[in-house]
Amino acid sequence: MTQQRTYEVRTYGCQMNVHDSERLSGLLETAGYAAAPAGAQADVVVFNTCAVRENADNKLYGNLSHLAPVKAANPDLQIAVGGCLAQKDRATITQKAPYVDVVFGTHNIGSLPALLDRARSQREAQVEILESLEVFPSTLPTKRDSAYAAWVSVSVGCNNTCTFCIVPALRGKEKDRRPGDVLAEIEALVADGVSEVTLLGQNVNAYGVEFGDRQAFSKLLRACGTVEGLERVRFTSPHPAEFTDDVIEAMAETPNVMPQLHMPLQSGSDRLLRLMRRSYRRDKYLGIIERVRAAMPDAAITTDIIVGFPGETEEDHLATMDVVREARFAGAFTFQYSKRPGTPAATMDEQVPADVLRDRYDRLVTLVNDVAWTESKALVGRSVELMVSEGEGRKDTATKRLSGRGPDNRLVHFVAPDESMTPVRPGDVATVEITYAAPHHLVADRVLSTRRTRSGDAWQVRTSAPVAVGVGLGMPAVGVPAPLPEVQACT
Repeated sequence: MTQQRTYEVRTYGCQMNVHDSERLSGLLETAGYAAAPAGAQADVVVFNTCAVRENADNKLYGNLSHLAPVKAANPDLQIAVGGCLAQKDRATITQKAPYVDVVFGTHNIGSLPALLDRARSQREAQVEILESLEVFPSTLPTKRDSAYAAWVSVSVGCNNTCTFCIVPALRGKEKDRRPGDVLAEIEALVADGVSEVTLLGQNVNAYGVEFGDRQAFSKLLRACGTVEGLERVRFTSPHPAEFTDDVIEAMAETPNVMPQLHMPLQSGSDRLLRLMRRSYRRDKYLGIIERVRAAMPDAAITTDIIVGFPGETEEDHLATMDVVREARFAGAFTFQYSKRPGTPAATMDEQVPADVLRDRYDRLVTLVNDVAWTESKALVGRSVELMVSEGEGRKDTATKRLSGRGPDNRLVHFVAPDESMTPVRPGDVATVEITYAAPHHLVADRVLSTRRTRSGDAWQVRTSAPVAVGVGLGMPAVGVPAPLPEVQACT
């Protein structure tokens, strides 16, 4: 009897990549592969790559080199590279790492099982990169990492031309799903026990451009409010240039749309925003935040910021610092600019010296943390309804703690409910009182109440049996639970 081959998918980059990896896992399991046990060497290792920053290249080739001796000792090991970096470096991956068996792009993840089979039978590398999307990836089987939370793509690709970003060249022009298809997937997920969905798009609030409805995204948010059993709706990432008041109204008026917004800033300098080809300016950005907070006073707003864009002066940097103070971000992904070949910014003059870039980066991170901590401290003494996360929570304290996320997506470590309350499982709900605040998490030493949910039931079923049925469009969902990772946006 032939032994079942095992696989491992290693993911880098944004939420879209995480969701693509769920599809890659679903495809492999549908083709007869099994997830490799923790710590075991898989028969197939798939790298789902990112190309947004320079260290993505270094990280990939470094990890590939670690597998080279393993491959030499076991020629049956297969290595596949997909994602944005594969789309970009299609001609060089097998030159730099000739032991790679399969290279596939962002538009043809569905080809992976066939490419692996072909590489094994022909004993030569298979490279297949499509230039445009032929089948929307949500039609593919998916192995969800979580029993209670799911990603749902509303679009792929991007029509923007930001000078620092290579994503549009790798993901292509925006392609929108029809609203009925999105809602059908959400309803199927809810029937499978999911209670929280995150709507995904490279520029999610441009949704509808392909079928000519400028209010399509706000209508979709409101439609999510009609899905019975769907408790939480999030989305990422919007673009400030196209963030309209109808979306703010839909967020505020739809109870299951969470008061959380991740909206990339990139820079607080109007001069740099112009060089970045970001079609908004500081005042417009802050105006959006003001209107969001007027409609949802408890909204937590997070962002992305680039430090050291070509030509950035100290005055530009201080303008960004000023926006951070005024916007009162609950958190920020901060990045040191790195050249991406093929982008206009890579050829711009006045690249910022490394020591100056590092100093500005350190000052920005300190400010971001200080502002986030101040925002978190304002929550001490308040009660918050948490959706319990998977995993056991913090292990570095004497008190056993579980973890969960509030409506604003803040992470809360909380004490286990006492014996008078119903125990909680991942996907269940606990209402707690916040007793301590840190910049990136909160602590609750008092549980006020607990509530069991269908999602908790789904988690319990899933952890007691290897297969759970039902994901978008009727495809099987299989596997063991793991938390949805915190990953940055690409917008």
